[in-house]
Amino acid sequence: MARTPRLGPYICGIDAALDVVSGKWKGLILWELHAHGVRRFAELRRALPGVSEKMLTQHLRQMEEDELIHRTVYAEVPPKVEYTLTEAGAALNEALLPLGEWGRDRIRRSRLEVVADPHTSVSATA
Repeated sequence: MARTPRLGPYICGIDAALDVVSGKWKGLILWELHAHGVRRFAELRRALPGVSEKMLTQHLRQMEEDELIHRTVYAEVPPKVEYTLTEAGAALNEALLPLGEWGRDRIRRSRLEVVADPHTSVSATA
């Protein structure tokens, strides 16, 4: 089932930006690919506790359509697929850094619970 491409009309730049990053997992996918460069599907799934296979697949497809990530398929058995950020994805990730800082401040200020980073066993607020 093809989805409608995101073509606006938009009210402002924030509207256009949030249109491509909407959804709980897209920002986290951007962060994961920024932090590690190249990720396979299973690596992304392990790094994002709670994401379903269906939701991760949907978000990856949308992000590829929105030219935020690049999907490389290798002709191997079993199939090997890798995901990386495009220039647009890296730029969006950089634009989200102040939002991440605002979120970390909110976590500290409100003493909210944080999931440990699955890669380091260290809190995400560190």
